[in-house]
Amino acid sequence: MPKVGILMGSISDLDIVRKSVEVLKEFGIEVETRVLSAHRTPYEAAEYARTAEERGVEVIIAAAGKAAHLPGVLAAYTVLPVIGLPIKSSMMDGLDSLLSIVQMPAGIPVATVAVNGSENAALLAVHILAMRYPHLADRLKEYRRSMAERVHQQDSKLQEEIL
Repeated sequence: MPKVGILMGSISDLDIVRKSVEVLKEFGIEVETRVLSAHRTPYEAAEYARTAEERGVEVIIAAAGKAAHLPGVLAAYTVLPVIGLPIKSSMMDGLDSLLSIVQMPAGIPVATVAVNGSENAALLAVHILAMRYPHLADRLKEYRRSMAERVHQQDSKLQEEIL
């Protein structure tokens, strides 16, 4: 079974991160969730990244706000794909988090999704895993078909109400 590690720098990020967990579980992906901080628990964060592959983790989602160093720190200690999830903090509406994650130095890439883009972080992890697990690619196609169907239903309802 595919496995994704989700780390957050603070338990206050859980409300945002919860959507990633739900999406991954919807796709039948095992989730390992932790609270580790790049600044307050740097040794534990580094150890998590160094040992993630041994535990079967194939993709890491790292949620962080403000300075948002967690995704980059994790990426420095593993060759697994790391997806940065910038969290909107009380300052700068999450722009600080977004820029901290997206501006990684050459050689240590971190994929980055929108501020509070928890659903897309999970879906990007599913896309990465789908390269190894064909059944996930099929599930993603169905997911997209169902999204399109919902839009068509909304459009039909709108047209009926307007006319």
